Amino acid sequence: MSTPSPAALIWFRRDLRVGDHPALTAALESHERVIAVFVLDEPSLRPIGGASRWWVHGALDSLAEDLAELGIPLELRTGDPVDALHTLAAEQNANRVYATARPGAAEAELDARVHTELGSHGIEVHFAAPDLLVDPGLRTGEGRPYTVFTPFWKRALDELARRPPRAVLPVPQPARTPTAVNSAAFAAALDHLELRPTSPNWAENWDTYWSPGEAGAHERLADFLDEDLGDYPDLRDRPDRSVTSRLSPHLVWGEITVSTIWHAVDEHRRTHPGQGASFLSELGWREFAHYQLFHFPKLATDPWRPSFANFPWPEADPELLRAWQTGTTGIDLVDAGMNELWQTGTMHNRVRMVVASLLTKNLLQHWRAGEEWFWDTLVDADPAANPFNWQWVAGSGADAAPYFRIFNPELQAKKFDPNREYIRRWVPDTGLRTAPIVDLKASREAALEAYRKRE
Repeated sequence: MSTPSPAALIWFRRDLRVGDHPALTAALESHERVIAVFVLDEPSLRPIGGASRWWVHGALDSLAEDLAELGIPLELRTGDPVDALHTLAAEQNANRVYATARPGAAEAELDARVHTELGSHGIEVHFAAPDLLVDPGLRTGEGRPYTVFTPFWKRALDELARRPPRAVLPVPQPARTPTAVNSAAFAAALDHLELRPTSPNWAENWDTYWSPGEAGAHERLADFLDEDLGDYPDLRDRPDRSVTSRLSPHLVWGEITVSTIWHAVDEHRRTHPGQGASFLSELGWREFAHYQLFHFPKLATDPWRPSFANFPWPEADPELLRAWQTGTTGIDLVDAGMNELWQTGTMHNRVRMVVASLLTKNLLQHWRAGEEWFWDTLVDADPAANPFNWQWVAGSGADAAPYFRIFNPELQAKKFDPNREYIRRWVPDTGLRTAPIVDLKASREAALEAYRKRE
């Protein structure tokens, strides 16, 4: 029996799709046979949280079906990617690996090691560009990284006007030499990863809120453009109104590309003048978060502003943190948000700012405690956006809210949930509520005093 021609491995990470996938397209154009692989919990990177694990299970299940239609099996591995890729390459007689690069210093270091060590075994590694709208290497006229969103986004829009995001690639043609796919074996391997909770199954109702996978991403985008984009500028801050895109977890796991969204919104604007700019600006904040991670790799652990290195954070208070985590602070809008998070894996963006402000300012708990909780409980926990947003609220981040900006949850509720619909949905027992765990006025003054002393 003759040895089959060398195959290619397509290494999936945060790009769990088959459409608009430059690395997958390149692999199929260059090789008759392609094998896909996903490696869980790469040791050199931050382990994903419980909510993300739930999402990845559904995303991988969907991806495996889409790949099967292309004659590509999806292998699941754990551990060091170098070892996993080298072993699979030997098993499949593969001489190339294709993957999509990811922003972040730890990710770049890992990719460099993969390139070097697999190269020493005669295996070529090719990385497609990360899923960003603009080059994170953009600099100001003085040659420094941008630190404020508005000038960054103005420059980004100028760049995009000159060079729009790349054209969206179609789903590639099937492999010229398809490989038989054993669906039952894949299902067993996926279950073996134990990505979804069982005892207790705290996510048992999440399937009613989410549809992980590429098909779910495109359906969500279509619904958003048809139903919500026109109301987005005026109502996006209203947690009682469902007009946000809910695309963030799909973007985090690359089930849809930012280029696809950009072009879809741009096409929509041609027949709906005046719509879309506000939403595209929110995509700009995603870009800015990844831009900051590129230039400040320790975004999840260290304050972006050096002056906050000496901030007098009190000793962590487990009781305060637990009340915040469980939605039992006695402050309606905060508890509604934390209950929404626990029951659905998400929280409205306006409410995220309110609950983060309460934790870091009124309760004076370190922003890292909140960032770590969100990392574990959000289906859209993003390595860049999650720490970026927490540092923004805490006042220690790039273009951060001024330290003296402390969200008053009672005023925020009156303004953005005027009929208390959101609160009644997520805190139905308001008549039995206990007193707030903190006096908002007194704790605000204490926070301001602490922030004044941070120098």
